[in-house]
This record gives sequence, structure tokens and C-alpha cells, in this order.
Amino acid sequence: MAALILVVDDDPIQRRLLEATTRRFGYAVECAESGEAALARLRATDRPPVDLVILDLVMPDLDGMGVLERMRQMKLAVPAVVQTAHGSIEAVISAMRAGAIDFVVKPVGAERLQVSIKNALRVDALEDELRRANRRNAGELGFRDIVSRAESMARTVRLAERAAKSNIPVLIEGESGVGKELMARAIQGGSDRRGKPFVTVNCGALPEALVESILFGHEKGAFTGATEKHVGKFAEANGGTLFLDEIGELSLEAQVKLLRALQEGEIDPVGARRPVKVDVRFVSATNQNLIELVKAGRFREDLFYRLNVFPIAIPPLRARACDIPDLARRFVARFCAEEGKRIRGLTAEASALLSAYDWPGNVRQLENAVFRAVVLADGDELTVAEFPQIAAQVDGFEVRIPPAPPPVAADPDAAPIRPATIAAPDPHALRLLDDRGDVRTLEEIEAESIRFALAHYRGQMSQVARKLGIGRSTLYRKMKDCGFGDGLMGDAA
Repeated sequence: MAALILVVDDDPIQRRLLEATTRRFGYAVECAESGEAALARLRATDRPPVDLVILDLVMPDLDGMGVLERMRQMKLAVPAVVQTAHGSIEAVISAMRAGAIDFVVKPVGAERLQVSIKNALRVDALEDELRRANRRNAGELGFRDIVSRAESMARTVRLAERAAKSNIPVLIEGESGVGKELMARAIQGGSDRRGKPFVTVNCGALPEALVESILFGHEKGAFTGATEKHVGKFAEANGGTLFLDEIGELSLEAQVKLLRALQEGEIDPVGARRPVKVDVRFVSATNQNLIELVKAGRFREDLFYRLNVFPIAIPPLRARACDIPDLARRFVARFCAEEGKRIRGLTAEASALLSAYDWPGNVRQLENAVFRAVVLADGDELTVAEFPQIAAQVDGFEVRIPPAPPPVAADPDAAPIRPATIAAPDPHALRLLDDRGDVRTLEEIEAESIRFALAHYRGQMSQVARKLGIGRSTLYRKMKDCGFGDGLMGDAA
């Protein structure tokens, strides 16, 4: 769904003109004929939220300045573009002090109005991203930070709001990239643990030999190499929330240890003399069907029922396509700030392209696609040309490739050039000879094979070990022998 703009003007002719012009830009438009009607629409919670207000300053009863003042008192953080037939300096200063983002003079041209709308939406999106980042760092991210207009997502949020009011264990289900961690942070931000520690554990990256130490900690001298005391993830999250991401990847041995900690509310650090009580809120997430894993014997049934007390399913992005323009606009604002670019937003055609795509990677894929487009963009707007991979997979959109430069005229006196045939090397071929022409050692070949497998399977240690035909402990030993085991083990932990 496109951004929703509220046009506020007491003149019906001006309202119709502004509505028609704004709709032609690709936005959704609603109209209000007075300041009181505009405030009532902005306060409405049963209708889609307004993204921008185009506000006439001169109106009977409650004028534009009064509307801006009331919006500030009610803490309605909606950007406003004011317009009037009297473009005096005093009016501009007063409107800006009252909270307006931009100022236009009647009759406003279509191009000037479009630039003003896009700038206002860009500034609002950037400010919203900054506020969200600050709340995330403070552990106060809430449900209002979840960008969505879809009814399916609204039902999910209402369910999560109920779960946030208690300490009930929550299991968040959904495809990869839908925003399960964001929902977990919002649950904490809506609970009495707001501002307390939020500790994330990627269960798929826990080395089997270090699971107990990472989760529960260890005492100094508990085992070989334990030169100092280590506080585990459970102790770090004491008083706050422990987020167990990709819980379906946890090994059966680790599931037994986790089950006891969940049941008893206490942990046994490695080498400790007595258990330690912890006060932790458990939120877990998975992109797999845990019931099928239980039937297959890969997940403990008792742990499943301990975690699956309050399940919450997040719909995929393709099921809430109306959220794509809002998400894309916020991603553009953030990446422009990070990359130092001045891009106002997306064209209507580009927004329609993104909304028509299926997005198998969900929000994470959309975020990466917008990041790439911002880096490639040369103009002040993102067009279809900045999304060639997406356009190639959506019917009705043309992949625009810049024309090749004209060929250079050949010299008639020069000898004809015979085309050379060069065999392209296979990027996946394993070199058996070094640069001097000697056979490489087995250690070098083994190290290169392990490095390739880690990159090919994106660091999934269980899958790397399985494909190489060795155990995980053997994999970690070989990684250490090759000289790059410690860093990767630390990243996985």
C-alpha cells in the first residue's frame, strides 16, 4: 500500500485539485474539510495511519497553526506540509516553529508539490529509523516499531501484546527473514522487563563441545584451557530476556541441558559446586516445523511442550504486500544516511515492482535489495533500473540495460586481428600445483577444502562436517590445525 496523505482544506475546489494531483503521484489520499475533522482522522485507531498531512493555514474555526499546536500537544508525530495563499516570511517562520516540515504557496505546481511530499516522507522515515535504533540500543523497542498495515500482521501483534504482559514462554514461528528477532525485542519492550538485558543465542552456531560453557558458563580451571571464569548466556540475561534463535538446530544432548534449566529456573556452570538461580524470560524462534522434528526424533517432545506454550506465527512478506512500500521507504532513508547519498525515495513504478515480487527471502531480502539499489543509484530516486534481478522475475516490467558504447572504427591499414580463445578457469576447481609448479601439500589442499565448504554452506558447522564426512569435533580440530579455527569458533559462539 502506498503512503497515505491527508489533505486538509476548507475550499472544496482546492481539495479536489490536491487530491487528484497527489493520486497521480501514486499515493493514497483522504480529505478533511476542517481542522477538527483532520485531528479526528489522525486520532482514529481503527483506520490506516496517516503518513503525511497537507495542511491549509487559513481555515475557519481551527486554522492550520491551531492544528499543528494540537498535534504537538497530542504527540502525533505525523509530518506536515503547510500551504497558504500568503507566502510571507512571518508565516513561514511561524509554521516551521509549530512543527511543519515544508511550506508551499498556493497555487502550488505539481512538480514542487511532488518534491515537497517526497522530502517530507524521507525525513520522517529517517527520523523514525533513528528513533527505532535508539530504542533498540536501550532495550526499549516496542510494538509500534513493527512496520505493518496488514490485518494478518495486526492479529500477530495483538497476540504478542498479550504475551508480553506475562512471563509465559513464547515460541515465534515463521520463515527465515520475516523479523522474528524484532518481534522478540518488541515482546520485551512491551513487558515489565523493558530496558533489561536482551541476550540472543544462535542455536545453530553453537559448537557441541562448547554448548554447556556458552549457555551456563564455567569456573576457572573447570577444564583444560579455562584460564578464567566465564559467565554464560543465562547469567547475562538474568532479569531480562533470553532469545533462543533457530532452536530447531540445537543438538539432542544440548536439548537435555536446556530442558533442565527451563524447568528448574537454575543453571549448573561447568565446575561450579552448586547451581545458580536465574530469572530469565524465554523467547525462542524457529523457521522449521518442530512437530515434524519431534516425529523424526530430532527434537525432544518434552522440550517442545515446554517451549511451545504460547506460539506466535509471523506471516511471510508475500502475504502482506501492502507493507513493502513502507519498509522500502524506511530502508532507503537509513541506507542513504549510512552511505551519504541524497535519494528522496522510490518512483511509483519501482514501488509497484517491489510490491509485485514474491520475496522468498522476506524482509531481509528486501532490505538487501534496497541496499544494493541505493549503492548503484546515480539519480535522486530509485527506479526499476536499480532492481534488475527483481524486474527479470516479474511479468510486465522491462529490465533496462544501458546501451553498449559504439564500436571504434578499425584502421583499414592494420592487420586483421584474430579472436583469441581463452578458456575460463573453473572457480570451483581445486589447484593441485602451486605458483612454482610443484605439487601442493595435503595440508594446504585440506585447508582450502575446509575453507570452501565453510563459505559454501555459510558457516553451518553441522552441515559442513556432514558434507565433508567428518565429525564436528574433528572439523574444529582440523580448523585449529590449519590456523583459522579460533576465529571461526568465536564467531560461531
